[in-house]
Amino acid sequence: MMSRLLITIVLQGFLLQLQFGTSFSELSASLCGHAFRNRCTCGKTRISDAEPESFVVNCTNAGFTNTSALEHLPMDTQHLIFVGNNISVLPGNIFGDQDHTPNLKVVDMSNNAIKEIRGKAYHHVSSVEQLFLDHNELSLSPMKSGVENHRHPRMFSNFVNLRSLHLTNAFRDNSPSNLVNDLHDIFVNSNLSLLIKLHLEQNELTGFSDQMVFCDLPSLMDLHLGDNFLRGLHFNITCLHHLRFLDLQRNRITRLSKSDLAMLDTFPARGQSLTVDFSGNPFCDCQDLLAWLKTTKVIVRRKESLSCTHSSAAQSNSKDDAYQHVSCTTLHTSVTSTSIDNAAQGFHSGTALSLVLVSLAIIAFAILFIYRKRINFKPRGQGSLLDTVSRKVQYTTIEHHEEEVDV
Repeated sequence: MMSRLLITIVLQGFLLQLQFGTSFSELSASLCGHAFRNRCTCGKTRISDAEPESFVVNCTNAGFTNTSALEHLPMDTQHLIFVGNNISVLPGNIFGDQDHTPNLKVVDMSNNAIKEIRGKAYHHVSSVEQLFLDHNELSLSPMKSGVENHRHPRMFSNFVNLRSLHLTNAFRDNSPSNLVNDLHDIFVNSNLSLLIKLHLEQNELTGFSDQMVFCDLPSLMDLHLGDNFLRGLHFNITCLHHLRFLDLQRNRITRLSKSDLAMLDTFPARGQSLTVDFSGNPFCDCQDLLAWLKTTKVIVRRKESLSCTHSSAAQSNSKDDAYQHVSCTTLHTSVTSTSIDNAAQGFHSGTALSLVLVSLAIIAFAILFIYRKRINFKPRGQGSLLDTVSRKVQYTTIEHHEEEVDV
């Protein structure tokens, strides 16, 4: 009897556990509603340890090909994760005609292969503070045929409380060169007056024709422009009175002019802390930058990793122009790469050493010329001393140059 009772209790416990687990899964799906077809999970959870618990709708890699389910978001939704689907077009009113999600704070629609955001796609988003559209294929300008126009300058105009906008790798590859102009029009027309963080990394941006491109974002604090094709600081940042971080790492900046550096110094001059990141740029003209690093109160992140490729001081007419007017494209055989910190300390001693080496080289060539007959007398099959030295120097230069390029 006891054994039979024990078996019965164990079986009942197992069935309850199985039923509870199934019910929990069904409960999570039921909280989403029938429109989500059991593809998503919904309920209270923590996105990270630093954030409080919130009601999250998670539709990651759920196989959606349209946004119709989003019209039926649960009223308690605070955080929408709708990523890894295949949504080529965002139609009008993706969240429906009525504002039924008054607590919605975060919308993440990254990695959905979105090509077009139609006018009025985002309505009833006045409560949203963070928008993620990273890793999509957005087009803001007419296609080659000129028939389709994907450009809607007011696409973000209803995000009146938006604090953070993420557009990393958001635009299609080989986007037209006027992408930067389209972005400017969006900033002007969307009235993103409360925006604090803007991410535009990995978008192949080459420059900004309008220097005031970011001036319509008066609250901007963090501007992320890393991993683009920018060649300088060719836009105004003094209009950004709250800017605290400027990310320009891994671009194609070869030189920062005195006016660029002076613009950065306006921030600490008015009592405002500013951090910049120039790491991973191919600097080739460093005199102004070296002098600035010694005196500036701007915080330069990873400055110990900065390097400058420049022509040898011995090739210049004077030490004053050793770093000036240098074209990186003409330095294939005479470049040296020097840590900026070391270069700042060793510029004068390096110049003196170069002069000594040049003098010794002249003396050596004079001796070789005087005794050239004796030196050139050699057994068959061996090169002259001058040939041997030349070959050694050439290979050493190539080896060092390749290492610098890899870094």
